[in-house]
Amino acid sequence: MQLANRFYDIMETDPMAAELLAIHPQPLDRIRHVFFLYLTMWLGGPNQYEQERGHPRLRARHLPFTVTPKLKAQWMYCMRKAMYECVNDMNIADQLLKALDQLADHMVNREDEAV
Repeated sequence: MQLANRFYDIMETDPMAAELLAIHPQPLDRIRHVFFLYLTMWLGGPNQYEQERGHPRLRARHLPFTVTPKLKAQWMYCMRKAMYECVNDMNIADQLLKALDQLADHMVNREDEAV
């Protein structure tokens, strides 16, 4: 899926996402595939994700990682850029981004550290 690959391309190359990239296992090949499967299922396509990995349980799967509002913002930055590059209908892109932003909010499990 173009969206999943573009998302990770941006994460790998954009300095705005450096902290987000740092928490992902390298190389990103496996996580790209898993994200593709998840997005396919989430968007109503074939459910190969659950067949391979079980129920998404996204919050539980992300609990071992520190997910702060800052990292969530970096994730949404990458997703926003990828979405607007890959989806031609801006109304659909905006609706998907709104839903993904709510989903990403749910992944936050720690506050940003005070500087």
